[in-house]
Amino acid sequence: MNFRASFCDPFKPDIIEMGNIEKNKIMETFEKNPWTELLNKMESADQNDIHYSPSLEIENKDNKNGLSVSAVDGKEWYIFFKRPKMVKKFFGLSEKMDDNYLTDITGQTIDDVRACLEALIKNDLNFLEQKIK
Repeated sequence: MNFRASFCDPFKPDIIEMGNIEKNKIMETFEKNPWTELLNKMESADQNDIHYSPSLEIENKDNKNGLSVSAVDGKEWYIFFKRPKMVKKFFGLSEKMDDNYLTDITGQTIDDVRACLEALIKNDLNFLEQKIK
């Protein structure tokens, strides 16, 4: 499997494209991000200087499934799950492929984030579908 990563630094308006990332480096990249430092800096910053919550996106380039994890306050995390999915349109009378179907879940812990990242790495899409509806 081939993965790519990007990072949203709260103080930079543009998303930082990190490019290809090896499967075995995903968890290390997540763990080494300065989440607490960025959140602390945001507390005293002018709101006009903040563009995002600190967020890391990992995408499986082969099947286009991806996660974005966003730190909210040091205890709470948001997790976004993007994937191609057939969706029903016109009261269920037709279906269309949505290449960027997105669902999210709030109120998550760092352990929830780790479990979801591990599921993405292992391509356990059933776990992600059930967790992030």
